[in-house]
Amino acid sequence: MQKNVIETVFGTKVFNDDVMQQYLPKKTYAALRSTIENGEELTPDVANVVAHAMKEWALENGATHYTHWFQPMTGFTAEKHDSFLSAESDAHAVLEFSGKELIKGEPDASSFPSGGLRATFEARGYTAWDCTSPAFLREDAIGIVLCIPTAFCSYTGEALDKKTPLLRSMEAISKQAVRILKLFGDEEVTNVNCSVGPEQEYFLIDRDQFLQREDLIFTGRTLFGCMPPKGQELDDHYFGTIRERQASYMKELNEELWKLGILSKTQHNEVAPAQHEMAPIYSTANIAADHNQLVMETMKKIARRHNLECLLHEKPFAGVNGSGKHDNWSLVTNTGKNLLSPGKAPYENKQFLLFLSAVIAAVDDNAALLRMSASNPGNDHRLGADEAPPAIISIFLGEQLEDIVDQILATGTATHSNRGEKMDIGVHTIPPIKKDATDRNRTSPFAFTGNKFEFRMVASSLSISGANTVLNATVADVLQKMADKLENSDDFDKAVDELIYETLKTHQKVIFNGDGYSDDWISEAEKRGLPNVKTMVDAIASLTEEKTIEMFERQHVYTRTELESRAEINYEAYSKAINIEAKTMIHMASKQYIPTVIHYVTSLADSINSITAACAEADLSVQKNLLTKCSSLLADAQNALNDLKAADVEANHMGEGKAQAEFFRDVVCKAMTALRAPIDELEMIVDKEYWPVPSYGDMLFEV
Repeated sequence: MQKNVIETVFGTKVFNDDVMQQYLPKKTYAALRSTIENGEELTPDVANVVAHAMKEWALENGATHYTHWFQPMTGFTAEKHDSFLSAESDAHAVLEFSGKELIKGEPDASSFPSGGLRATFEARGYTAWDCTSPAFLREDAIGIVLCIPTAFCSYTGEALDKKTPLLRSMEAISKQAVRILKLFGDEEVTNVNCSVGPEQEYFLIDRDQFLQREDLIFTGRTLFGCMPPKGQELDDHYFGTIRERQASYMKELNEELWKLGILSKTQHNEVAPAQHEMAPIYSTANIAADHNQLVMETMKKIARRHNLECLLHEKPFAGVNGSGKHDNWSLVTNTGKNLLSPGKAPYENKQFLLFLSAVIAAVDDNAALLRMSASNPGNDHRLGADEAPPAIISIFLGEQLEDIVDQILATGTATHSNRGEKMDIGVHTIPPIKKDATDRNRTSPFAFTGNKFEFRMVASSLSISGANTVLNATVADVLQKMADKLENSDDFDKAVDELIYETLKTHQKVIFNGDGYSDDWISEAEKRGLPNVKTMVDAIASLTEEKTIEMFERQHVYTRTELESRAEINYEAYSKAINIEAKTMIHMASKQYIPTVIHYVTSLADSINSITAACAEADLSVQKNLLTKCSSLLADAQNALNDLKAADVEANHMGEGKAQAEFFRDVVCKAMTALRAPIDELEMIVDKEYWPVPSYGDMLFEV
């Protein structure tokens, strides 16, 4: 029987377990698996054998170079390519790759964001092989390159990347979760993995139109533009039939992702016109984070082959839904048990209820930090809008679990739980279907969805490493405190009941099953004492709060120095992003919009003069009103442009850091909004033939 295309191509570009068994001696393979699964130290001898096998496999598949593929604090990936040529290859090609070259690389650490950890003259940094994430081959115009996932640290040992803290947090939560499970009598579990499935939303527009918009080129979003007559009001794009051009793109995207071992599962049209979503099957957090970086890179690469542009910005078009990535997070033991699965009788599943209460406590105690983990400048435009969760962190549990929580808080224990009923939809040919025990809540930023939590705030262009690092570390910290109490108790069962009760009683304020978009919830959340962190700049402060530093250091995830550096990096990243947007607006207004309007106004005035000369009695009220309106808006635009220029100059003369970021947020962003308003209004007046850039209607509906 002929194999399906998925079976044929899946994992063909990955140095996965099957390949390792084929290319490695049994002893070496066993040693490497022990390192991957149990964290045992990798010896130089094993590294050398693995390096040789990896090189042979790569060469057989056409590779000429290898690279240490890492994820610096830019949020993107980085790489430096080296060929397999040996220094001895003076007369003929000698191809070598040693264990030392596999394990360690040395990129420049001073040119990546370091938050002051590295000065310009202090250039040395190291990449270190992460054997828990498989190497892969990437093929493009440069050829085939062996990509080796690595961590990135400074010469003095601080983490300068997204991967290292994530790996540390995975160890932390595994350690504390195993402690809890041992107390429940589970002696088989040796480690617990956080399992993650990140949904990825994106827009596809025509590349020729993209190249006519400097705002999209430089910032990823439209800084000007008014809505077309039709947007997403009819809900006709959501889950609609995928058009041919986009379908062709998705087909090639899936095949490329499958070759890289990425479990691309779901594809569909999203709510906004020209918006789509891809979702993978779950992987461990580390591999999921690596895969999501590859997904974003591959999406953009494949789009250009189809003369499309993939937009990953959180709000590329004002007035329609923006994009995020829902981070589906759960805990799974090495024996295959999901610790967040309620089971058939969740009310008596004390182990589940303990882990559930730990997550609730972690989210409540670290709400601002979670908001920070999902933040970038683009997400400030999205959070709280109609398609995204509000900036207030709350937890949706659903009717079944909320009822159990209410029972525990009322009596100290739960005695029953609601079950899903069968639903008859009234068509005899369709059998009754079983309802889930609880509904979903798309307005909740942190929702329980059956056997996992869905963190819905994460920005679409952001690495998922930050959010999962925070989730892992904060839950690990709660589990550690719980384990300390339970290990010192005389009556374990009683201690578990009391711990669940006290935890839920203290943190029940973060549980909310209602409409997160309502104004009533904003005032209710304030009464409950839940923080409403509206912007990224506000959220950054949570990184250096004393309780945050103590928690991360207790879990060995971040040091004080690393957190302070990340705060500086984020303030700087915000300022730079808004500065680029402001300068782009200044350039477009000065070079495109204002000259266009002047040209249109001049032609209008010439038309009035010509008609008056031909017929003095002609009624020119329409033309004169248009001329007056355009001239007034033109003056408003020029004044707003001058104000933006002045604000941007002032911002750039300030020192870097919190004060500058706040100035960009409070002053420069306000000036940008003031400039956009008259130009967007002019777009509705000026003849389309004059307008210098494609409109929203062109980009969203003519793909």
